[in-house]
Amino acid sequence: MIPGSGTVVNVATVLLGSLVGRLAGNRLPQRTRELVTDGLGLVTLLIAAISAMAVLDPALSDEVGDSAPVLIVLGAVLIGGIAGSLLRLEQRVEAFGGFLQRRLAGDASSSDRQRFVEGYVVASLIFCTGPLTILGSLEDGLGHGAEQLYLKSALDGFAAIAFAAAFGWGVAASVVTLVVVQGGLTLVGLALGDVLPDAHLAAITATGGLLLVGVALRLLDLKQIAVADLLPALVVAPLLVELVAVLR
Repeated sequence: MIPGSGTVVNVATVLLGSLVGRLAGNRLPQRTRELVTDGLGLVTLLIAAISAMAVLDPALSDEVGDSAPVLIVLGAVLIGGIAGSLLRLEQRVEAFGGFLQRRLAGDASSSDRQRFVEGYVVASLIFCTGPLTILGSLEDGLGHGAEQLYLKSALDGFAAIAFAAAFGWGVAASVVTLVVVQGGLTLVGLALGDVLPDAHLAAITATGGLLLVGVALRLLDLKQIAVADLLPALVVAPLLVELVAVLR
C-alpha cells in the first residue's frame, strides 16, 4: 500500500460529506441544524472520554509509575497551553480560516464569515486531534497499512455531513489542515520508523482525548475554549514521558 493513501481517501470523504451536508443543510431549519451540532458535541464528548482513558494504559504506568500518568497529561496541557498561547495558535488558525473563506467564498456577511471560520476551526480540530489521526498516520508511514485511516475516513465523512449542514463550506476547507497534519505525521513515520513506544502513544492519545473535551464544549456552546492553543500539548506529552522515565 502506498504511504499517504489513507490521507487521500480521508480528504475525499470529507469533501464528499461536506457537499452532501451543504446540500442537505439548505433544506433544514435552523433549529434542526443546531440540534445536529449538539448531537455531534455529545458524540465528540463520548469519543473524548474513550480516548482520555488511555491515561490508564498499563504500558504508560509501567514506564512512568502509577501516579505519574495524570500528572503528565496535566503538565502537557499546561506547558502546551502556555506555548500555544504565546504563539497565538488559535488566532492564527482562525485568521487562516478567514483567509480561506475570502479566497473560496468571496464577499460574505459577517455572520456567514463567522460561521465559515467556526466550521473550519471546529472541523480541523476534530478531524486532526483524535487518536486515529496520530496512530493511523504513523502506521501508514511505517508501512503497516492504512486501515485505521480508512476507518477514520468513514467516520469523518459522516461527521462532515452533519458539520457542513450546520456550518457550511468551512468544513470542506478543513481538508487543508487535514493534509498538513496527517501528511506530516505520515512523513514522520516514514522518516523515523517504528520508534514511538506504546507508553508515549498512550500519553498522546490521553492528551488528545482531553483536547477533544474542549472541542465538545465548543460544539455544545458551553465554553469557547481555545483548543488550538492547546495543540502543542500533543508534542509535550511524549517528551514528559521520556523525561519522567529517565528520572525514575
